[in-house]
Order: sequence, then C-alpha cells, then structure tokens
Amino acid sequence: MIRITLPAILLFFVVCQTQAQKQLDPIKKDFLNPNSKNILVASHRAVHHQFPENSRPAIQEAIRLGVDIAEIDVKVSKDGIPMLMHDGKVDRTTNGKGSFETLTFEELRKLRLVSNGKVTDETIPTLEEALQIAKGNILVDLDLKTDQIDKVIEVVKKMEATGFVFFFDSDYEILSKVDSASKKFMIMPRAYSHAMADSALARFKPEVVHIDSKFYTPEVTSLIKGKKARIWINALGQPDAEIRKGKARETLISLTKQGANIIQTDEPEKMIATLREMGLHR
Repeated sequence: MIRITLPAILLFFVVCQTQAQKQLDPIKKDFLNPNSKNILVASHRAVHHQFPENSRPAIQEAIRLGVDIAEIDVKVSKDGIPMLMHDGKVDRTTNGKGSFETLTFEELRKLRLVSNGKVTDETIPTLEEALQIAKGNILVDLDLKTDQIDKVIEVVKKMEATGFVFFFDSDYEILSKVDSASKKFMIMPRAYSHAMADSALARFKPEVVHIDSKFYTPEVTSLIKGKKARIWINALGQPDAEIRKGKARETLISLTKQGANIIQTDEPEKMIATLREMGLHR
C-alpha cells in the first residue's frame, strides 16, 4: 500500500505553483516593459469559440494557447458574490432569464452557460474560481461591469492576485476607488481622446492605457510610452474578420504601425502564431 504523506502533498503543490509561475513571469516582465518589442495578446472574454465566454474552460484554453492576458467581465450577484458575466441580463449567455444583479449566487449557480447556441454543463464561475485558474499562468484584465468595487477588491486581495490582475473601466471615479484601495493595484483606464489619455496618465500613472482607432496617432502613442505605459488597442470586429480571412500579417502591421503593443482579439491563436512568425511574440 502506497502512503502519501502531508509533506509530499505540500511539495507537489509547491512544485506545481512554481511551474505555473514560470509561465507568468515572462508575460509580466514584458507587460511592465513598454519598450519591449513583444506585442502582448489579450483574449476577449477568454477563448470563446469552442467554450462559453467568461467560463473556466475558456480561461484554461487561453493559458494553453500561450495568451498573455485573459480579459474577463465581472459583476456582483444580489447577495454580494463577484462572478463572471458581461451582460446586464443572463438571457444571452445562459439557459436562464432575468437581470444578473437581481439573482442570488445560488440562483445563478443553477444556470448553465451557453456556447454557440447550445447549453453546456458549465456554470457561471465566481471571480475567485477564475483567479485560481489564472494564478501563475496568465495576466487578467478585469473589465468592471459593477460599481460594487469593494466586493471585487476583496476577492483580488484574498486570492493574492495583485501581481497578475489589472482593473479596467472607462469610469474614472471607479478607478479612483481602486487606486485608493491600494497603490499596488494595476490599472487600465479607457481614453476616448488625446486629452483624456493625458488626463488618465496624470491621474493614475497606469501600466496601460486603452485607446481606439479614432485617435490612434504617433502623438498619442508617444505620450503614453513617454509615461512608461503600454498601449492597448482592439482588433475586435473588422480587424478580426480580416484575420479570419487569412490576412493576419497585413492586419497586424496596420494595428501596430503607430506603436500599439497590446492587442485584444477574438482570434488569439491565429494572432499569436502570426506575431511569432514576425518575431513579435515570445
């Protein structure tokens, strides 16, 4: 009979965590170095072609593919539990109906997530569960779909996730609450103009600023890089459609020509493969 001792079990978990951390370390090093030539890939709602969006297997697939950042959406249940959900209602992404914030954790947990129109066995994950999967493996962009920020911060602190989570919002008052809670928290403000980017940089000293194509100019990217921050831009929509047509290289050249160095996409596998061919990803 084989006896497994407590020290052996503890050693196993330490080894597993150490191996996972080795996956995160180069990503984090690149993320905090705005002058790195590597383009970081952010997977929108994790990887949701084969799996439900904002689900456990979607995050696991992002890790398997070598994605740098998993973007996930967080809301808070009626009884105060942060969980992953994008929409105000559960109708589109689950087999249930109703407003997310009017449902308790127990009610939400009974629902099953939908993928490509089919009901799966997957339940809505809590933020805590999502961070447990991500820990040591991948950076997490927390898209705040709630004003109950204290509940979210509580989970991030509990999971010791400060080093791999950053908070995203276009509401600077919400981000100010995050910033006030701890100067160790990483932040990504959304900017809609050159002036707004300038204001965000002065107010938060963020690690990254989210811009868009409407004001994606050398002046804006120079401003952001001058403050030692990375530049996030989306490939969602038409750029991703071009990637699906086999025009990934041309699309990426266009997306990065003015200096953007984090790209959010629904096509992470194709994007990573092409960036590696171009010598722009680890």
